[in-house]
Amino acid sequence: MITPNNILLVRTDRIGDVVLSLPLAEAIKKEFPDCRVTFLVKAYTLDLVKNHPFIDEVLTLDETDNIPNIFSNVRKIGSKNFDSCIVVYPTFRIAFILFLTRIKNRIGTGYRSYSFFFTKKIYEHRKYAERHELQYNMNLLKVFGIEKQLELGEVDFHIQISEEGKKDVQQFFLENKIDTAKPLIIVHPGSGGSAVDLPLLKMKELVQKLLNLNVTVLITGSGNEKEICQSLVLNEKIINVAGRFSLSSLIALIEKSSIFISNSTGPLHIAAALKKYVVGFYPKIDACSVRRWGPFTEKKMIYEPAINCQNCTRKQCERLNCMETISIDEVFANIKNYYMLLQKNGDF
Repeated sequence: MITPNNILLVRTDRIGDVVLSLPLAEAIKKEFPDCRVTFLVKAYTLDLVKNHPFIDEVLTLDETDNIPNIFSNVRKIGSKNFDSCIVVYPTFRIAFILFLTRIKNRIGTGYRSYSFFFTKKIYEHRKYAERHELQYNMNLLKVFGIEKQLELGEVDFHIQISEEGKKDVQQFFLENKIDTAKPLIIVHPGSGGSAVDLPLLKMKELVQKLLNLNVTVLITGSGNEKEICQSLVLNEKIINVAGRFSLSSLIALIEKSSIFISNSTGPLHIAAALKKYVVGFYPKIDACSVRRWGPFTEKKMIYEPAINCQNCTRKQCERLNCMETISIDEVFANIKNYYMLLQKNGDF
């Protein structure tokens, strides 16, 4: 068994992936209190790990046109004298960079052509979705003698709300005369191509029904999703904020919400981590199914296609238009029930 003293956790992909890797830091610190824990992330996910109580330092990946720079990253990482690293998200270039740093214990998957760059290998095929992504991540800690089966409701992600983000959201509310006494529902229609989405017309149908509730509805998305988000602005009660907020401010905005509605995407995991009630739409494709990528929370409603397909693939899902079979009447009825429960309990 390896005893780490100075460990680097590497998760250099997207928002949801980073969120579902955060609990590794706490698990390591609780088992090895004197171990120094550093996270390596892309610059745009930095706000997810800032001021995390179990992370001692954060490094950002040096990139040019979204391609990691080999030598500058080797110098940056090599200067920290890590004795161990866990490559939660492996790519050839990342594995090669870590190989060049000569970190003694390099832990990663055993099923890639470049796995020979790792000194300790974990043999699990994630594409079959036999367990949740968070559990796959935790299983990488077995080389340190840390073995734990995670249960919904017992994991704290420790995402911090920045003062800068809070002030930005407060200013936005003032400028747009948003009534903070009303519950806030956030609808996030895009997924960045990570999954097969609920058809936009279905999402529009749901937004139309939300207008029957006494709520504020904000449509969030990236700057590239402004047009899609604008199509959901059905009247003056709905505000499109796609591209308006930094990640830090988006986290603060989600913290203000009562319900978060989206396809399978990173902000859904932020909302779940912040213990918000989430509504998610997922295809039955193993690699992007709810079994692997569902929000890790008990406060959720998840909807999958009603069609009973076998060995689903993205091509088949799109050909059969599986997501079209999700009933928006059912989705809204359940959201309305939760809204009435919140109202009854005085939670807004």
